[in-house]
Amino acid sequence: MGLDATLAGNELPARIAVSADIDPRATIGADSVVWHLAQVREYAQLGAGCIVGRGAYVGPGVIIGRNCKLQNYALIYEPALLEDGVFVGPAVVFTNDSYPRAINVDGSRKSNDDWEAVGVTVRTGASIGARAVCVAPITVGRYALVAAGAVVTKNVLDYAVVAGVPARRVGWVGRAGVPLERAADGSFVCPRTGERYEETEGMLTPL
Repeated sequence: MGLDATLAGNELPARIAVSADIDPRATIGADSVVWHLAQVREYAQLGAGCIVGRGAYVGPGVIIGRNCKLQNYALIYEPALLEDGVFVGPAVVFTNDSYPRAINVDGSRKSNDDWEAVGVTVRTGASIGARAVCVAPITVGRYALVAAGAVVTKNVLDYAVVAGVPARRVGWVGRAGVPLERAADGSFVCPRTGERYEETEGMLTPL
């Protein structure tokens, strides 16, 4: 596999590709896998059981929970926060600057002190589809689904499916990741698990 084992505490070892660039101040959780050419910057924290795909980037201080998947070439710029079980598809981008500029008004190059980073927060179990762009500062709710190619500029509700440019809600999704179906009583049902949900005042909650 071309992976080196690196111990994380007294638990199962993380496996890190030789070509990956892991700052020694970063924390890689037990049983995680970091693939070729990925970069994990200083003070980033990855929980146990994560997968970081080829060429993915995790910025300084980014916090990633347990059992998350970052697919190839995903770019997670600081100060992003991903809770447990988050899926980030190939070539997804999380921005971190509301008003990006390379230079100040006087023409000098901007430094870290010349701007205030803003982050993307992704709650437990949510999924971000391939090549989606999440424009900070936003929060993607629990178990929400962002469609491939979407540009997300506003917060996403729990269990919402959003798509388009800019992204808008087009449906609801359950914890299993399958679009929900409306039942005769007006509730929503997951066709895979049978779990039921209720929409109240534009928000979805499990029954």
